[in-house]
Amino acid sequence: MNISFNQQDILQQLENLDEAGLNELDFGVIGIDQDTLVCRYNTFESKAASLEPGKALGHPFFTSVAQCMNNFLVAQRFEDALENGTPLDMTIDYVLTWRMRPTKVLLRLLAAAEYQTRYILVHRLSCD
Repeated sequence: MNISFNQQDILQQLENLDEAGLNELDFGVIGIDQDTLVCRYNTFESKAASLEPGKALGHPFFTSVAQCMNNFLVAQRFEDALENGTPLDMTIDYVLTWRMRPTKVLLRLLAAAEYQTRYILVHRLSCD
């Protein structure tokens, strides 16, 4: 199965992927549950962020794993979508700063009421 960062039905595709399939993707995938605990974390993101899965899985994403995303651009959008029961599929330009030198990325924020897992996809931009 070939899944791309910009794919339209990506949320459903991610939900159907097992861990092996998740680890084959060429962009970062972080899944968080309703309590914002990391429940999915692929190999690409682990290597790119230099963070072993054991340091991410089961830990609060916005307060322990990626504090640089605990703001209105990322965390608040998930809160609002959950509170309002509205789907979320938004791509934003972002700069990661936690645990690394500033890194330009595209973040794709995904959530829908029918899925327990919400996703943050991370596409690292090459330096031109």
